[in-house]
Amino acid sequence: MAMLAIRGDYNKKEVQEALNKGHGIDIALFGRMVADDPSLNADASAQVAHSISTHKVDNEYDYFTAIDDRSPEDNAGAGMIGTVEFNSSTLYRYATLAVHDLYKNLEGSGTVAAKATSEFVRAFVLSMPTGKQNTFANRTVPDAVFISVRNDQPVNLVAAFESPVHPDRAAGGYASDSIERLVREEKAVCSSFVSAPSKTWQIGKGMEEFGPNADIEMVTKEIEDFISGELSTW
Repeated sequence: MAMLAIRGDYNKKEVQEALNKGHGIDIALFGRMVADDPSLNADASAQVAHSISTHKVDNEYDYFTAIDDRSPEDNAGAGMIGTVEFNSSTLYRYATLAVHDLYKNLEGSGTVAAKATSEFVRAFVLSMPTGKQNTFANRTVPDAVFISVRNDQPVNLVAAFESPVHPDRAAGGYASDSIERLVREEKAVCSSFVSAPSKTWQIGKGMEEFGPNADIEMVTKEIEDFISGELSTW
């Protein structure tokens, strides 16, 4: 695209070809939609579900006032008043990445696809919403993370929370019971509907049934090496 712009002499077909070649990792992961020209569309290789609470949540309301430091002398009172609605909950988050589609979107670069996969995992685990950070400082990390590589189909374990977690049954809070529910659901699904994952990793607490826990740096490095090895046989 930069070369076309420098050249200054190009047609629509050349621009379309340039846009559809050499996709960056962001486009390869999340796709692109151009309503006016579907030929520029790119299919996403990642899917991210909405986060849900594992239990009943009651919203809170924070009343606030804001003062205008430079208000006219004849304009007394607050410059703005209102309420902010918020809550605190234990969340279940889920995402899946079709590595074979990512590999294709990146034009067959196994090295880049493996690195993109590991960094996608890191970002999903550690990224923080930017909205309202000064108000709530919601700098929390997950209690537990379960990562699996499957050769049949992705499996969302959200059904573990079809019945909400109750505090009177949660030893020490919502998190421990939520993790226990997740472990049970994974075992039930794999024993009845799908095959076992070809590889798993777990970070945090409560996932010992799947194997030893590891830290995020070790896991992302192992994911990159594993995916790179798998793609080298394609």
